[in-house]
Amino acid sequence: MDDARRDSAIFTTDVPGRLDRLPWARFHWLVCVGLGVTWILDGLEVTLVGSLGPAIHNSPSLALSETQVGLTASAYLAGAVLGALLFGWLTDRLGRKRLFTITVLVYMLATMATGLAWDVWSFALFRFLTGAGIGGEYAAVNSAIQELIPARRRGTTDLAINGTFWGGAALGAVAALVVLDPAIIDPEIGWRVAFVVGGGLSLVVLVLRRWIPESPRWLMTHGRPEEAERIVAEIEARVAAERGPLPPPAYGPIRLHRRSHVTIAEVVHAMFHRHRDRSILALTLMACQAFCYNGVFFTYALVLTKFYDIPAAHMGWFMLPFAIGNLMGPLLLGPLFDSIGRRVMITATYGIAGALMALTAVLFAAGLLSAWQQTAMWTAIFFVASAAASAAYLTVGESFPLEMRAMGIAVFYAIGTGVGGIFAPLIFGVLIQGGERMELLWGYLLGAGLMLLAAGVEWRLGFAAERQPLESVAAPFGQAD
Repeated sequence: MDDARRDSAIFTTDVPGRLDRLPWARFHWLVCVGLGVTWILDGLEVTLVGSLGPAIHNSPSLALSETQVGLTASAYLAGAVLGALLFGWLTDRLGRKRLFTITVLVYMLATMATGLAWDVWSFALFRFLTGAGIGGEYAAVNSAIQELIPARRRGTTDLAINGTFWGGAALGAVAALVVLDPAIIDPEIGWRVAFVVGGGLSLVVLVLRRWIPESPRWLMTHGRPEEAERIVAEIEARVAAERGPLPPPAYGPIRLHRRSHVTIAEVVHAMFHRHRDRSILALTLMACQAFCYNGVFFTYALVLTKFYDIPAAHMGWFMLPFAIGNLMGPLLLGPLFDSIGRRVMITATYGIAGALMALTAVLFAAGLLSAWQQTAMWTAIFFVASAAASAAYLTVGESFPLEMRAMGIAVFYAIGTGVGGIFAPLIFGVLIQGGERMELLWGYLLGAGLMLLAAGVEWRLGFAAERQPLESVAAPFGQAD
């Protein structure tokens, strides 16, 4: 059968209903751990960069200025943008499983190479490549998670997994206390060891992911329903052996055209015509949270050093509560995104975070906060903002048809990070280097304003996706009826 005839064939499948009816079982924990563990490693590595900023700044071999520290953070984010676009496109074409193996390999090798950097340009290059691996992970992993987790728990699970980044961040903060303590290890060696060991831990991810199957939904929408049926049957057998007889499918079958892939023209039409409002929403949520997170987080160690005279060796004590607050936000607030609903919760989390950030900026500029009080304020703000940021990834994934899910995540992650993230660390680095609190105030107020803007856009353009199958939230391109 030639391509034209094969693509025109129609088949019926109940794969989505069978996946969504499954009770929670060890298989779902495997998906969460095997795919979500990358977020832990990423959080560990990124937090180390933030905590190690002063040590790298004072490194005899690198001696980076505050502006150069901001520049290398921007290089990481630039790599994430390009990596997301490249690997996101490949994820939709070649499959989730193949790409989430490739992307973690890129991340692992580049992170380890960072520990061997010899000057500012080699450091920036390896940070760029590390970002490319992570950008690809965001697309491949978020797609697979959303397609394998039952609809009734998709929001809770997706937020929790994205939030585990901050579990890694807490580990990174603790590790920084060790590698930056001159009594334990020379800081010049310590920051290098931190990168090499952190990258090496990614080997655990490769082992865990061997047991995660290809997404049946991806197979189903790419002309391979027989393989999708086989994988679902295997998953059902594993779950039934643990949980007993399974309930009937959550809903009826769907009819799809058998086709191998979608065209770029179809993707563009979906983004700018069929789902234009969702594209505006996705871009706004991603860009606004990226500016706030990347501007504040990547340069917070420099703020503590510059304005509060906190020694580099003590930086982990201040990063630790910040990271814990970010971790607990998605874990505790996540279930509300499935019960109360996406629109109300996303509006509330962005709005509350923006208002608190504006208040904190004014107090900081007035010199009314100690280092610990400043940290307590950021911890409270990002408890809420972390849930908002994780919900941005959830929203993008749910906004578009299955055949372009990874590409949709990649495009809006890339544009959002490019608009809101790449320049934020550089801008904040320049403001911090100036040494004036009033200058930094305007950076913080800009971030607060963007979060409030995102809250308003969500209230206007948000849509209901809680507890609904992906296929009903955004109909596949190949749906026949």
